[in-house]
Amino acid sequence: MAETAPPWPDREGGVSLLLAHHGTAGARRAEPLALELARLQGARVCQLLVVPEFWSEMLGDDWLNNASTRDEFGAYVEKLLSREAAREIQGVRERCQAAGLEHLSLLRQGDPTDALIDCVREIQPVMVVIGPRRPAHFPGLHSRMRIPELLRGLTVPLVIAPWR
Repeated sequence: MAETAPPWPDREGGVSLLLAHHGTAGARRAEPLALELARLQGARVCQLLVVPEFWSEMLGDDWLNNASTRDEFGAYVEKLLSREAAREIQGVRERCQAAGLEHLSLLRQGDPTDALIDCVREIQPVMVVIGPRRPAHFPGLHSRMRIPELLRGLTVPLVIAPWR
């Protein structure tokens, strides 16, 4: 890659690159590209991890028969999700540190597309890097970015990593 013009500063006076990374196969493909682009730009890596809304609808109705059991199950699922999110954030943080890059994590709950657009408004990164849509034969969640809406909502360049 060729060197580029100096990027514009974010709200904190530095330069940030926003990486949407939540541990999926596509996100893992986006990470090396994001780290290389951050290195070239002299940017910190801001990792956005979005916990999709659909988890809150997981009630386990087959074994939950009262409100206290349902609340206990909700707390259990939340604890599992928190541990998984922390593990993903720590992994990206360690790889950023190994590459000599500053890392900042942003954890949100909700719709991934909306959360990404909101984070761009909040931190004003130099660019956004996301993973590719996974091929149909790969297992995984169907939590996808709505690309047309994302393109309309972003004020910075969007880079989609290739699947290869």
